[in-house]
Amino acid sequence: MKLWGGRFTKPTNQLVDEYTASIHFDEKLAKYDIQGSLAHVKMLKKCGIIPEDDANMIADGLQSVASKIENGETVLREEHEDIHMNVEKLLTDEIGPVGGKLHTGRSRNDQVALDMRLYLRETIAELTQLLTEVQRALYKQAETNMDTILPGYTHLQRAQPVLLSHHMLAYAFMFQRDVDRLADSWKRVNQMPLGAGALAGTTFPIDREYVARELSFDGLCENSLDAVSDRDFVLEFLSNASMIAMHLSRLCEELVQWSSAEFDFIELDDAFCTGSSMMPQKKNPDVAELVRGKTGRIYGHLTGMLTTLKGLPLAYNKDMQEDKEGMFDTAETLRGALALFAPMIETMHVKKNSMYQAVSQDYSNATDLADYLTDKGMTFRESHEAVGNIVLYCIDHDKYLLDLTLAEYQSFSKLVESDIFEALSPEAVVNAREAPGGTSKESVTEQLKKIAALLKENDEWCKVKTKNI
Repeated sequence: MKLWGGRFTKPTNQLVDEYTASIHFDEKLAKYDIQGSLAHVKMLKKCGIIPEDDANMIADGLQSVASKIENGETVLREEHEDIHMNVEKLLTDEIGPVGGKLHTGRSRNDQVALDMRLYLRETIAELTQLLTEVQRALYKQAETNMDTILPGYTHLQRAQPVLLSHHMLAYAFMFQRDVDRLADSWKRVNQMPLGAGALAGTTFPIDREYVARELSFDGLCENSLDAVSDRDFVLEFLSNASMIAMHLSRLCEELVQWSSAEFDFIELDDAFCTGSSMMPQKKNPDVAELVRGKTGRIYGHLTGMLTTLKGLPLAYNKDMQEDKEGMFDTAETLRGALALFAPMIETMHVKKNSMYQAVSQDYSNATDLADYLTDKGMTFRESHEAVGNIVLYCIDHDKYLLDLTLAEYQSFSKLVESDIFEALSPEAVVNAREAPGGTSKESVTEQLKKIAALLKENDEWCKVKTKNI
């Protein structure tokens, strides 16, 4: 007989059991379910709702069940539907009918909301630390490559020279915003739903604040209907995860391009590449490609969760069982990608000469030529047109701007002087951009200092949050 089967006259159809059971995926919540149950039974004892001896027996039984689940000494069964009822059944098998008192004053509806918040809280702290390690790898590459210049691109066309350090730090700042979003979401995840019951609260004189303190929550879900029926905290996690995946995917796209023979800017370490079963010369950037590919999978979970919730009336509906698989898969997918990403970036070999050769054989210093002429007295629109004509001349004569003679320059404008060649060198072009946030050495050095400080803040945040949970 089901634990809820008192009003039923016959057993559930086996196909219904198979279709509605969630134990094959929500078993991941086992330790959080027991963590929440231990706090709940401690509160029941404190409030005198169940006898002290019974509460102590339940607590000991839960510890035993937790150990057996962790060590693989027990089987979680489909006929018990979900992790909550499996734990309760294992508990009653362990200590007898007194185990049935554990469910006093709560429902599976507020129980699952609690478990998911506990799971996400831990996941957010873990992903934040992994993101920080990716930032640290980018920081190290930036610090090492303060003299490495490569073409910067817009529309995938060479645009202006930049320091590789500047390029790496662009992603470090993107990931910092991801860290900030995760940290901000913590305050919405870390609200305690237990005590909401099925939807309307409970008649027992429970102490919700006590349970919140035991579980290190910052506060309570203030409305019982809201506590059990909304999953916006899951949606927020999936949204944040999608942005993290998007940033990873963009960097992966560049790693794939840069490691090709056509770019030849970097070489990824052998440990993060694979070969071809047919073509012996191949070295494929499979890790970067897979991270890029799995981004769509994470997007799909966000879209699926939004679609599941969009038409649900208050309060709990069985549709909400669909809230877990996407959440678990997103967390695991990101966890795996981030764990690989930091060492892949850190061991990446930068081909400085190839990058410099590329930036020396293009027209990415054209804007600086226009700025030069503007400084000499032209309006920018006049200089823009003049430089366009000069670039067209170079293309027709198979030359780059630094290949022209002073006489050739002066045939377009007498304002050009011999200092033009220094002004158009890649080093001068890069270091001319001294405004905060620019690509000059001075500006990038300041960016490095800011990232270094943020890494320390991220480490401290993770340390504090992990300790509290």
